[in-house]
Amino acid sequence: MMILGWKKRYSEILKEFKYNEKMDNESAIILNSILKKSDINKKIMKLLKGKTVLVIGSGPSLSYAIPKLKKYKKIVKIAADSSLKPLVENGIIPDIVVTDLDGDEKVLEKIGKTKSIFVVHAHGDNLKKMEIVKKFKNCTGTTQTTPFGKIENFGGFTDGDRGVFLANHFQANKIILFGMDFGERIGKFSETKKGDRKIKLLKLKKGESLLKWLSTFTKCELFTTSKAIKGFKKISYKELDIIIT
Repeated sequence: MMILGWKKRYSEILKEFKYNEKMDNESAIILNSILKKSDINKKIMKLLKGKTVLVIGSGPSLSYAIPKLKKYKKIVKIAADSSLKPLVENGIIPDIVVTDLDGDEKVLEKIGKTKSIFVVHAHGDNLKKMEIVKKFKNCTGTTQTTPFGKIENFGGFTDGDRGVFLANHFQANKIILFGMDFGERIGKFSETKKGDRKIKLLKLKKGESLLKWLSTFTKCELFTTSKAIKGFKKISYKELDIIIT
C-alpha cells in the first residue's frame, strides 16, 4: 500500500534527479531476498502509535540539539543514518534508524546488533551495499517505487524526511524535528564531499517540499526545533518540556 499521491511525487523525483526506476526495482528485489519474514512492522506500530516521536537529521543544528536529546531518554527517536555516528558518540541510541546505507559502516554494523530497528531503503545507487543488511538484527525494507513482498513504501525521499513519513504512517501523535534544517548549509556530520554539495542541496530541497506536502494531510501534530518549515510549528528548546508529554 502506497501513500495516496506518492506515484506523482516519485515520477517527479525520477525526472528531476534522472534516476532509473528499473534499478530502483532491482535494488528492492535484492533487499527483499535478504530480509527474513518478521513482525518488525508490528514492533514499529507499538513503538510509534499515539506517541511523541523525535526525528533526527544531521543538519547544522544537530550540534546544539544533542545535549537536549540526551535529556529525553525515554522518548522514541528516529534517526537518519548520517546523524547516527554523533548520536552514538554521545550515548544516544535511536529506537529506529532510517538508512540508505550511505552512513558510517562500522557504526551501522555496531548499532545493527542492538535492539534498534533498521528501516533500509533500496534504490538504484545502493545495489552493491545490500550485503551489510544481513548483519542487522532487526530490519525492514522500503522502496520509492511499488511495494511488494517484504518491501514497504511509506513515502519520503531522503533519510530524514522518510523518518517523518514513517512516523506518520505508524500513527504517531506528535512529530518533532531535530537537526533537520533544509537550508543552504550542509551539516558537518553529513560527510558530504565538496563535489556532491550541489546535489545534496537539491535533495534537501526536495525533502523539504515533501514534508510540506505531508503537512497538508497528516493527522500528526508537527513541530520543528530546526529551520522553519511550512506546516510545522517552529518551537524553541525551552518549549520542548511543554510539548513532550
